[in-house]
Amino acid sequence: MAKIESARSSAQRAVCRFLVLLMMTVWGQPSQAQPPAQDHAANAYYARRNTLGVFTAYSNDSSHIFLGLSENRKLLDLGVSYSRRLWLNRVASWQYDAEVLPVTLESDPLSLYVDNQTSPSAETFVTANGPVVSCSPETQSYSFVGEGGVTYSGTETISCRGRRWTVGEAMSPIGLQWNFLPARKVQVFADGHAGYMYSTQAIPIAMAGSFNFTFDAGAGIEIYRMKSRSVRVGFRYHHLSNDGTAFYNPGVDNGLFQVTYCFGR
Repeated sequence: MAKIESARSSAQRAVCRFLVLLMMTVWGQPSQAQPPAQDHAANAYYARRNTLGVFTAYSNDSSHIFLGLSENRKLLDLGVSYSRRLWLNRVASWQYDAEVLPVTLESDPLSLYVDNQTSPSAETFVTANGPVVSCSPETQSYSFVGEGGVTYSGTETISCRGRRWTVGEAMSPIGLQWNFLPARKVQVFADGHAGYMYSTQAIPIAMAGSFNFTFDAGAGIEIYRMKSRSVRVGFRYHHLSNDGTAFYNPGVDNGLFQVTYCFGR
């Protein structure tokens, strides 16, 4: 636990220093940093210099896409984003993009243990336990001799029933986005981010940690209503794992659908 808290504190301090330096760099620049001719050329494109966004993202399931092993996990995010244009021409607009998620919800399936005893008497014992990595039902037979020479036999089955939602917060201070053909109102984009997630309890199972690293990569379409307003609709591969900072690291891979309302200048 001390190792996890130390990793979390170090990551948060590094993120805070990075964001302070970024904002000093961005907002500390003179308003006439670009020559008037370049400003006029940039005005021909749908490509804001600074963009704020409000977004929601959701995934209804998880599976072993690339790295994660945990199945049947749901993910719901609410957050804000900041983008800063770094480079622009008629082919592409390259942007720095950071995201802060004050609310992120992760859902794990709960396990169900059923013991169908056949000897010395026919009985059924049902026990609800915490999250498991996979919900594929597993059944196995058992037989052993207990105290007094009594033989116990039957079958035991582990499956899933019910869910547990866990609240957390997350931040992705490292991110880039590329919008293609910025002269058009409808633009295809690709993006990627890296950061962390901290939850109120260990996810995706009890032996994993409450501090996890995250990264994502995806693509989508950005639709401009006007040069200062747009909507982004995208789909991402999203991964979270504790990178070995906890006892067990099954990881979670989600396909995440995200909608962002953007505004700026």
